[in-house]
Amino acid sequence: MPSAPIMTSPSHVSKPIRTLVVDDSVVVRTVIERILNGNDRFVVVNKSSSAEQALAFLSENSVDLILLDIELPGQSGLAALPAILQAGAGVKVAILSGKCEEGSAAAVEALALGASDILSKPGSGSFGEQFPHALVERLNRLFDDDAQDMPPPASKPPAYPASQNATQPLACLGIGASTGGIHALSQLLDGLDAPLGVPILLTQHLPLSFTVYFAQQLARMTSLRVKVAETGDLLAPDTIYVAPGDANLQLRKGLHRRVTIQLNPERTPAGNLPGVDPMFASMAQAFGAGAAGIVLTGMGRDGTVGARDIVAAGGWVVAQDEASSVVWGMPGSVAGEGLTCAMMAPGEMMAFVARRGKVVA
Repeated sequence: MPSAPIMTSPSHVSKPIRTLVVDDSVVVRTVIERILNGNDRFVVVNKSSSAEQALAFLSENSVDLILLDIELPGQSGLAALPAILQAGAGVKVAILSGKCEEGSAAAVEALALGASDILSKPGSGSFGEQFPHALVERLNRLFDDDAQDMPPPASKPPAYPASQNATQPLACLGIGASTGGIHALSQLLDGLDAPLGVPILLTQHLPLSFTVYFAQQLARMTSLRVKVAETGDLLAPDTIYVAPGDANLQLRKGLHRRVTIQLNPERTPAGNLPGVDPMFASMAQAFGAGAAGIVLTGMGRDGTVGARDIVAAGGWVVAQDEASSVVWGMPGSVAGEGLTCAMMAPGEMMAFVARRGKVVA
């Protein structure tokens, strides 16, 4: 345990983030409480040893953040997660567990159910000096969407009216997401009533260790074919191509208008890998006005530069609205640049895409 409190930058909002810690270990609960209460941005308002206790507390109290263990007596944290999210009404849940490591099937399932992040919990007695700083930094990022650095959405006129029809039928759909994206994707795919008849490219900010489990989770969400993208793949309709965690998913247009995947291992200028920007940019080059992008919840601005390329080529972009986003960084940035033809919740997007993609002006 560090002897000095972990301080935050003065730019953080003064109102403390009310936090609920749910863990069956009294040692872990105490350590986490000391770490967070030693930081001027967080305040632990309750410590629960079970999911049932946590739900009872949430029935009468509101919090901003929940740190949830997976292995709990009685109902497991994973099983209780949907009820906790419902009871928390907009709360952000970070899984903090030694049994739900990053990249594991349980981690991907937790993210799909609506968890905002996954953090590995050190073993008993191994809370070193690095863990407190890493924990606070990771939790801070959930509440830092860089909104203060973006132009407000209303500061620029839309690039085109939301009612304006597409100039060409939809030929390829790209989806970009980061924090909170897996849960948003489940809602988005649930809203797909019928196949679109076009290839779907997907970049979700996840490390390589997540890729296989993420693709498997996606396959359970949809009847569409799901494939981890590989260089040389020939794009096929109604197939979701998932960017691996160590490469950007880009396209190459060859003879007879054949479009294939070209993976690029170089990080974007902003440091993203995989990145939404290069995926969108290559879609604009390969499909022109037939390209469309969806930008879901996530930190930072990834997707804004690529969205600009899609719009410049005559295509169009839809962004997740602020109310339904875990972090409105990526969609907020695209909206702030006036690049969206519409903003909405993920569950409404596929119906909108299907209608707009079939209309020719």
